[in-house]
Amino acid sequence: MIDLTTAFGRAVERYLENQYVIWLTTVDSKLTPQPRPVWFIWEENSFLIFSQPHAHKVSHIEKNPKVALHFNTDETGDRHVIVFTGEAVLDANCPPAHKVPAYIKKYESGIVGLDMTPEGFSADYSIAIRIDPTELRGWE
Repeated sequence: MIDLTTAFGRAVERYLENQYVIWLTTVDSKLTPQPRPVWFIWEENSFLIFSQPHAHKVSHIEKNPKVALHFNTDETGDRHVIVFTGEAVLDANCPPAHKVPAYIKKYESGIVGLDMTPEGFSADYSIAIRIDPTELRGWE
């Protein structure tokens, strides 16, 4: 479990609450890292991400559940470097995205921007990915 009680942990917690995207890195069949930005919520000490079933990240996770996640940084704003590593699972027991209130609250406008309804988004992004972070590192 990640310790969010330290000064750095409290900064991490702010990112978990306020950032719109996080970069998820999986490993392909050639062991090449494959980073991509994804929508997420922090729920029950884990990341919850929804994906289209045929997205490469799904097949990568099925073959190798080791992943990394990190946030963007820039020189003008908050400069924290935050990197998580952990294990991902495809969570068949998770309700669809439109039935996860925190997810819809955070991404409803983004879903509308995709010209979709929450139910349509859930049908298209029907795979729930749950990532349990095992390590946190970074600096400011």
